[in-house]
Amino acid sequence: MKKVIIIGGGAAGFFTAINVKELNPELDVTILEKGKDVLQKVKISGGGRCNVTHACFEPKELIKNYPRGKKELLGPFHQFMTGDTFEWFDNRGVPLKVENDNRVFPEANTSQAIISCFTELTNKLNIKVTTNQNVIDIEHQNHSWKVITKNKNHQCDFLVIASGSGKKIWDLAKKLNHKIITPVPSLFTFNIKDPRIFDLGGVSVPNAIVKIAKTKLENSGPLLITHWGLSGPAVLKLSAHGARILSEKNYQYNVIVNWLGMDSDEVLEMLNNFKKKLSKKHIYLRSPFSNLPKRLWERLLNATKISTNANWADLSNKQLNSLSIQLTQGLFNANGRTTFKDEFVTAGGIDLKEIDFKRFESKIHKNLFIVGEALNIDAVTGGFNFQNAWTSGYICAKSIAENSIL
Repeated sequence: MKKVIIIGGGAAGFFTAINVKELNPELDVTILEKGKDVLQKVKISGGGRCNVTHACFEPKELIKNYPRGKKELLGPFHQFMTGDTFEWFDNRGVPLKVENDNRVFPEANTSQAIISCFTELTNKLNIKVTTNQNVIDIEHQNHSWKVITKNKNHQCDFLVIASGSGKKIWDLAKKLNHKIITPVPSLFTFNIKDPRIFDLGGVSVPNAIVKIAKTKLENSGPLLITHWGLSGPAVLKLSAHGARILSEKNYQYNVIVNWLGMDSDEVLEMLNNFKKKLSKKHIYLRSPFSNLPKRLWERLLNATKISTNANWADLSNKQLNSLSIQLTQGLFNANGRTTFKDEFVTAGGIDLKEIDFKRFESKIHKNLFIVGEALNIDAVTGGFNFQNAWTSGYICAKSIAENSIL
């Protein structure tokens, strides 16, 4: 009986193992997990609900959400796509639902639905799951693999690296002559100390435009003020696409914020109209822009040095111009970053040029497969990293199942 060892007891590892066994029940499949528990990232993802994928059903659109791996994933997404993910889980008793922002979760609204699905299937299919198996070395021996842990030596015909991002596994891959793209943080928030946003944690706008000064980096979407700076989808997506550039800047750069997501000339025209229509109204009374919270509006007025007693009629053209700039071209100094420690994502990993993406197999070593975030592939927030895990895991499993029959 041919043996398959999968290093990593996370989403990609379990998905690969289950599909290998379902496609070829004759194979002996073992998952090696270095920790005492499996599927921990699945458990905490999506606030404990597990953001399984994203409701984007066109491969050419889906790949736009992968700052690294965009070109390489186009072909694989034609083999196993978002719709296939829906069908896979539905067929195994875990129906999925699409939320208003197109994120996809289990209908049960808990990550435990995914965890239970995986653990029950591994038991049913007689897949061995062993914990506390810290891999310390990998050896290629003729046509087989030897995986050495602190507890035991494992021999196999097919080896899958599905351990996510981590220096230890990348060092082992380097020893096997794979090139490692140096990892840098992705998906982080901007640390900003500025009186305009101080103590406004929790205040948000629905459609801001955020740019990094003196670069081409720009993104739009919901923007959230936190106690440490700026966050929300607009910032997280920007951090993912600009991961390497911002790392090179040592996380010190200027951020340009358009709070309204509107053209500055259009905003200036609106301000002039407000001056005419609301001339006798106190300018601090309320925000004239429905999507701009009152507390933020007051801070931007203060930054423009507009008197707290001013009416709209009191504003000069210079003040209106300055206010328009605060609303659409606010300049903030970022100094540092804050990452999601539990859901840490990196840009970096095994060089994509060394992988056959029709099979997710190493071009350097036959029967060595690499899936998920161990590769230099990462995505923006919203379920895209999991979709990469499902796609790479399924294609890898199919390749192993077919190879084992030859």
